Amino acid sequence: MAQNPQSRGKLRPVDLARGHGLSTQAVRNYEEAGILPAADRTAHGYRTYTPLHARALDAFLALLPGHGHRTATAVMRAVNEGATAEAFRLIDESHAQLLDDRRTLEAVEGALRDLGRPGSGVTATTTAATTTTAATAATAVTSAPAGRFVGPLARELGIRPATLRKWERAGLVRPSRDPLTGYRVYGEADVRDAKLAHQLRRGGYPLARIAPVIEQVRSAGGLEPLEATLRDWHDRLSARGRALLAGAAELEAYLRAREERA
Repeated sequence: MAQNPQSRGKLRPVDLARGHGLSTQAVRNYEEAGILPAADRTAHGYRTYTPLHARALDAFLALLPGHGHRTATAVMRAVNEGATAEAFRLIDESHAQLLDDRRTLEAVEGALRDLGRPGSGVTATTTAATTTTAATAATAVTSAPAGRFVGPLARELGIRPATLRKWERAGLVRPSRDPLTGYRVYGEADVRDAKLAHQLRRGGYPLARIAPVIEQVRSAGGLEPLEATLRDWHDRLSARGRALLAGAAELEAYLRAREERA
């Protein structure tokens, strides 16, 4: 059997697995998914890995916290197929998403500062319009017009209509009903609530924790109940940013190793 020209030294599946705190089955699954380069086989059909495979596994595990499993897998598969431009595009999308999340957080904070301003005279009824205006001014995301139906709003957020209906049951959004068709209609305040719920869900918050935050925004109950949530949100964004840096460093090391062994 011809020797893999990229390899220097041989590793058994168990060696690769133990070195990364994984099972041997997980290593095999990663190879089959294209996360690792294809392994050589012995005369008896056993897989043999190399230090390059260990580098690939280092890169994948480092990409996971910042990008998530789906994107990290797609990045590694693209690299292993020689499509580095596609891998870089996927990485850029994750960075763009993080920037969008930061802008959304800034918009929420700006809106809440307006709500908590002493002597503002804002009532619970007019709070929704004030919050929407502040959020729109602070972020590049364009608010949907009043009267949006469930399908268009779901497409704008990149979620399924069923998700919006689930959020409605949880009290996160409160759409009205079209008197002629009975369809759900999302006004400006509903769109604001849906966007806030979407960002918090992406940040890992369960529905039970999101509902009180949105209720506070609706009722203009003040900043103090939201301070812990906002601090946690800042921490999560910072952690994602650092994870993206760590993933980029390991991926660069893997790319260099591939070039050296080509």
